[in-house]
Amino acid sequence: MAAVKPGDLVQVTRAASVQFVNPFFFRVIRVLDWPTYDRWVWLDGYQLNDKGDAIARRSISVQPAGLVIQRRTAPAPVTVGQQRRSRSPQRR
Repeated sequence: MAAVKPGDLVQVTRAASVQFVNPFFFRVIRVLDWPTYDRWVWLDGYQLNDKGDAIARRSISVQPAGLVIQRRTAPAPVTVGQQRRSRSPQRR
């Protein structure tokens, strides 16, 4: 399984951790570098309701192999207006 990234929408089930008896959707804000067991990670994010609205901010410890990634975050496209433009020095 690919690593979980910020912005990903994942389904958290019992396969990710036995504490999650009732599956729920989770929007990942960041992957925390807190100490944990081998092959486990701490995720910081929002638990979502059935409508997709955030109902609680949580930090959860899970096995990434047990997560079901529903939507992977795509990199934002760079448009002409967003590109950095180099400035040439002004002549006097």
